[in-house]
Amino acid sequence: MTNVAIRRPNSDDIDELYLFFRIVITNTYKDEGLSQLVDDIENEINSKKQYLKNDFDSNGENRYFLLAIDTNNDKIIGTIEIGPASTLINSCTSSVLKDLYEIGTVFILPEYQRKGIGSLLLNAMYLTLLSRGITEYCLDSGYKKAQSIWTKKFGKPSYVLKDYWGESNNHMIWKKSLHDIPIIFGL
Repeated sequence: MTNVAIRRPNSDDIDELYLFFRIVITNTYKDEGLSQLVDDIENEINSKKQYLKNDFDSNGENRYFLLAIDTNNDKIIGTIEIGPASTLINSCTSSVLKDLYEIGTVFILPEYQRKGIGSLLLNAMYLTLLSRGITEYCLDSGYKKAQSIWTKKFGKPSYVLKDYWGESNNHMIWKKSLHDIPIIFGL
């Protein structure tokens, strides 16, 4: 069984996080049949690096990351972050969600997926939002595997952008309230 600690990142984590982003994003694109989109992969990796920099530069005010650590080997196995709703979300919803925090960068190393670590990170982030007096948030995904997970967890998306990423490749956006979601810890 995996023993998991949840904590904030520190400067000693940067190199490992950069490698983590590369592994998870590259694997996700491969699983989605999009390995050929090398520029898109690099852009997404760089955007996550920038989000992490924003977290450090603002001491968690503008972006706020949490890490899941396998305590057996002190390895980063998952991430989650909150920040302002993305340009994509705002442009596709006529800025209806512009005042909400977006939960994003919910990444788990492939060999640790489907073990409850993402749910653990999500629940930890819910507590962070509640501690800040925030009860509504949004999240989005263009990845089919993630969309399936989010749909099981949150129900039908609030917005479906048909064929946004090409034929049969939709983008989905959920708007959620913490009043409607139980916070359950357990692996």
